[in-house]
Amino acid sequence: MKIYFYRVEEPYGYLSNFSPHPIELDGHRWPTVEHYYQAQKFVGTPHADLVDKIRQLPTPLQAAQTGRNPQYQRRPDWDQIKRAVMLKAVRCKFHSHPDLAQKLLATGDAELIENSPTDSYWGCGPDGRGCNHLGQILMQVRDELRQAGQPKVS
Repeated sequence: MKIYFYRVEEPYGYLSNFSPHPIELDGHRWPTVEHYYQAQKFVGTPHADLVDKIRQLPTPLQAAQTGRNPQYQRRPDWDQIKRAVMLKAVRCKFHSHPDLAQKLLATGDAELIENSPTDSYWGCGPDGRGCNHLGQILMQVRDELRQAGQPKVS
């Protein structure tokens, strides 16, 4: 079975990085995983002031738009660390919100696929053949929750 997710208001929207579930990481409260992820692009750069600005933006869409703005130089190691940053944030989200952890476990062994029409790295992309790294991270976190003693929900 495959579970596709993308928009927060749709079924399985809680899997989205835009879902309104705050996390506490690196000494700060972040409104969403997306806020945290986008801000980390600028740690230690000439645009480091964006880290706090992104954290305070009212929506995850604004955080994403700011983080993707090509006028701001990302940290040079970003491509090497971005998956680890995403894993850290997603792991925190599901450990911080037990109700979400239970929902994630309730997906059983289904393949989780971010049905992004544009992102072929984190999602399946416009042709459905993208890398789906976000889905892979979610399935990894689900396995970790199971191994930590959470009963498998079938």
